Amino acid sequence: MIDQAIQFFLAGGWVMYPLLLMSVLSLTLIFERFVFWVFSDQRNGDRQLSKYLDSIGQRSSESLSLESRKDKTLEGKLVEQAMSADYPSETILIGFIESMRSPIERFTPTLGAIIAAAPLLGILGTVTGIISSFDLLGEAAAVSDPAIVAGGIAEALYTTAFGLTIALVSLFPHVYFKSKAEKTLGRLEVLAGAMSEFANNDQTD
Repeated sequence: MIDQAIQFFLAGGWVMYPLLLMSVLSLTLIFERFVFWVFSDQRNGDRQLSKYLDSIGQRSSESLSLESRKDKTLEGKLVEQAMSADYPSETILIGFIESMRSPIERFTPTLGAIIAAAPLLGILGTVTGIISSFDLLGEAAAVSDPAIVAGGIAEALYTTAFGLTIALVSLFPHVYFKSKAEKTLGRLEVLAGAMSEFANNDQTD
């Protein structure tokens, strides 16, 4: 199994090295994002949003302060930030959300770039492999030896297959993480609007 993988890698030519680097980088970033979204407190975001909206509906400042102090989700950080400020406006809270955008969308552009670049790099390997095959076919001595020509064909096929595999393996986690980021930012915006309205009503009273 390992010997076949090594032969597969070596047959692909020089393009396999950057593709291997992309595959390792992609798996590392997917693991980091998987830990962030699945095993962190952020998986409780929907439940925490409901709690905060209930407290806002009951106009319970004490409940909001108490819950936000022990809450490690991004929703908790937003509420804690709002409660520590004097009647924060929605603009201020949106600005705080923007400051949290970086950890929420971390590595999303990088994964997107890998998904786009890996197949293109595989195609580049295909082109160089086909060029090598045509060069060999152009030589009279090489025409009688199909095994030599097969090396260039193998390079062309292996790099394309490897590039497409990297893109497919990265695509579905990328879509999942992007969806989670959009939902989280949407929850934070809803919470920011509710907290701003809560602060305005509190100020009016």
